[in-house]
Amino acid sequence: MTLPTFLQPAGAGVYAIDTGFQREGFDAAYLLVQDGRAAFIDTGTNHSVPRLLAALEALGLQREAVDLVIPTHVHLDHAGGVGLLMQALPEATLWAHPRGARHLIDPRVLYQGALAVYGAEEMERSYGRLVPVDAARVKTTEEGMSITLAGRTLRVLDTPGHARHHHCLWDEASAGVFTGDTFGLSYRELDVNGNAWVFPTSTPVQFEPDALRESVSRIAALRPERLYLTHFGAVQDVPRLKELLLEVLDGMVELGRRLQAAPGRHEALKDGLFELYLGSLRAHGCALSDAQIHELLEMDIELNAQGIEVWLDKEAKAAG
Repeated sequence: MTLPTFLQPAGAGVYAIDTGFQREGFDAAYLLVQDGRAAFIDTGTNHSVPRLLAALEALGLQREAVDLVIPTHVHLDHAGGVGLLMQALPEATLWAHPRGARHLIDPRVLYQGALAVYGAEEMERSYGRLVPVDAARVKTTEEGMSITLAGRTLRVLDTPGHARHHHCLWDEASAGVFTGDTFGLSYRELDVNGNAWVFPTSTPVQFEPDALRESVSRIAALRPERLYLTHFGAVQDVPRLKELLLEVLDGMVELGRRLQAAPGRHEALKDGLFELYLGSLRAHGCALSDAQIHELLEMDIELNAQGIEVWLDKEAKAAG
């Protein structure tokens, strides 16, 4: 069987679908296939839905074979396409974190929040108009529960830190965890000799470093053989990646505290984050030029700086 280039086997009945969001190799949805039944884990945006449906067709699966749609959280690069996809999947049940489910049933607040950040033109270009999901087709998860696909068990882990409405899924059959954004971002262009580099995402507005550290440690404690990252793809060598991720997280926290009252804080944070990531990548052995690395990470640096600022301001307000 010849598969389209955006659809890649990831082992044990798991397929990574490059959603095409922003660029190739940036954003993945996963299709899990078990005994002729299927589940989507994360969906990308509305513009990603044709690829998801094409993935089913390429694997010889009918749309009626999809039983589950499970976004890891409701940020639009993970769940923006949920409503449109559900319209095409008549047998599917949507499983969402209880803090996020209401935003998929009625996405107006979610849309307006993103609209305020990105503006109308960018919202249309990147995401499109969000489609609500019928509440009767939505179920909510809780810590430790199991969701089954044709007898295959996915165990839910409540994993705040990146967002309070974030859960991950432990799939014992593949010895893998679908991590959304909790275990950070890892781009294949930054691999060195097959070894991945990873860094945290502090995208606004619920970055909580202590909770993130705990969630990362919980995932690693399962001793998974692989992690299925939304950004981007399956990675292995989890103990090394955990230590690297937490090291960079500590650097981000230290940088934020140091610059909390700095003039021109946002630009200073962006400059500091680039230097932090660059130093970590050089230690990793990355030979790309500074300019190439900056181009790859520019969007993440901007969003991470925004998220750190929101966290710092919340801390300052809480301290009175």
